[in-house]
Amino acid sequence: MATGSEASKPAEVPAETVLDWHKQDNKRMLHAVYRVGDLDRTIKYYTECFGMKLLRKRDIPEEKYTNAFLGFGPEDTNFAVELTYNYGVDKYDIGTGFGHFAIANEDVYKLAENIKSKGGKITREPGPVKGGSTVIAFAQDPDGYMFELIQRAETPEPLCQVMLRVGDLERSIKFYEKALGLKLLRKKDVPDYKYTIAMLGYADEDKTTVLELTYNYGVTEYSKGNAYAQVAIGTNDVYKSAEAVDLATKELGGKILRQPGPLPGINTKIASFVDPDGWKVVLVDNTDFLRELH
Repeated sequence: MATGSEASKPAEVPAETVLDWHKQDNKRMLHAVYRVGDLDRTIKYYTECFGMKLLRKRDIPEEKYTNAFLGFGPEDTNFAVELTYNYGVDKYDIGTGFGHFAIANEDVYKLAENIKSKGGKITREPGPVKGGSTVIAFAQDPDGYMFELIQRAETPEPLCQVMLRVGDLERSIKFYEKALGLKLLRKKDVPDYKYTIAMLGYADEDKTTVLELTYNYGVTEYSKGNAYAQVAIGTNDVYKSAEAVDLATKELGGKILRQPGPLPGINTKIASFVDPDGWKVVLVDNTDFLRELH
């Protein structure tokens, strides 16, 4: 017969069961959150230069900040950027770890011309990528965030990448597969330029927003700055998803910052964690997220 202490201990759920949840779940990249020094200036830039739409805006005066959500389609189907303006803060440090966002467009030459004609900054002129045929360009927004512009036939998701630099690519790939059920879509080593990239997503690369992880040979640490904040991912059950994250952190590093549960005031269920490099992810209940939108 079990003693009292043994009887009260919950049975350990096998790792396979915890990770099987990813196959049943309907996870989706929702948005990237970052801070800007002048909300109206960024909204103007993204709508006029990039062709994004302002999807919604909310001011929280008691917390002294305003959010704006922008993207190329409605938030219930498409990825968005969530801009945060903190009252009175007009400048942030992007750090060395954050890489870029990316926009897919059918004509990058035309898009770059449009950006320049509206007073925007192109830091790399359109042209084929080194050693390949894909036409790309780079634009820089007013706060210094970089946007890669990628020529691609029509796509359901033009806002197509969040690129972050990591210190150990294999560890990061394993972490994101295990913690979030992301699929490794492709991996490319570029020895001439001493870096390797991995694309992870929930669908094909040309149909979704991917997390692009970059490993620069020999670089294991980056400064995070205070500008880029996190990516939010929708899930059907934050409690079950957090169990998978917990398993991944125990094996590979990172840690849960906020245990799953409802947010005070709005009751949206969330959980949050950092990966082994310190990049933050927030899990958001899919049903609660849709309720917030409508």
